Amino acid sequence: MQQKSYQFFLSYITLLTYYSSASGFFVEYLHDFFDITVFFYNPNISEESEYQKRKEELKRFLQTAPFGKEIHMHDADYEPDLFEKMAKGHENDPERGPRCAKCFRLRLEETAKYAKEGTYDYFCTTLSISPHKNADLLMQIGEELSENYGVPYLPSDFKKKNGYKRSIELSREYDLYRQDFCGCRFSKKAKEDMRCE
Repeated sequence: MQQKSYQFFLSYITLLTYYSSASGFFVEYLHDFFDITVFFYNPNISEESEYQKRKEELKRFLQTAPFGKEIHMHDADYEPDLFEKMAKGHENDPERGPRCAKCFRLRLEETAKYAKEGTYDYFCTTLSISPHKNADLLMQIGEELSENYGVPYLPSDFKKKNGYKRSIELSREYDLYRQDFCGCRFSKKAKEDMRCE
């Protein structure tokens, strides 16, 4: 798939995010070109305490980092039951398997709906910054949802151009909480199993 090159000036974008340092790189990278709304929608996070911790870290980062303009944040409802319903029958899928693809779609679809309702020019996700996430799959889902909802998906692979490295640097610079699992109980168990081996 050939990457397109885009440059924008103050368009409106809504961004699905899952943790603060991923958002940090994205906001740092694109804030000169967009008015950004960070959309925190993560029904995959199984434990409410983990959900709250990630959300509060994101808020702290957005209030602390000097972007030169306000970055808006929309805290969507915490709906872990929707994730569990979606994951039914996929409990034994490996990480990066069909369950993860369904999770991407669930979260990106909610982002596309929010972008359409808010008359945003684009929607996107920080998920592509992770070396554990399939950026091509995220783009494919985003483009399908773009057609369904009439809001363009910003094609991106934020791992490139040292995006992941920069997210780690921002974590250190702002003392941000980092985690080594996506938030769902399946990912957490997989990480725990790896530590025990």
